Amino acid sequence: MSVNAIEALGFTPSVAPVMPAGTEAVNETSKTGGAAFGDMLVSGLDRLEAVQDKSDRLAVQAATGDLDDIHDYTVAATEASVTAQLTVAVRNRAMEAFNEIMRMPIG
Repeated sequence: MSVNAIEALGFTPSVAPVMPAGTEAVNETSKTGGAAFGDMLVSGLDRLEAVQDKSDRLAVQAATGDLDDIHDYTVAATEASVTAQLTVAVRNRAMEAFNEIMRMPIG
């Protein structure tokens, strides 16, 4: 998934949260931390897409008989499956954390 596809969904990784006045040092840390997290997220999704593309390409080669060693496809398919499962697990944990934060009382 490219940066444009993520931004089309409304996610902009370069935007850091706005902190109240008087927290300039914290705000600078948040900006770099937010940007680093966004970059890491985009990079992880790009790697997931690359692993899945490789698996798909090898699946086509296996189906057409152009693949020399079926072991290559088996490894790539398993890697794509595990990577997708990890991505979904991380997303689920992030959503749980977000929901927990939203349930916190404001006071």
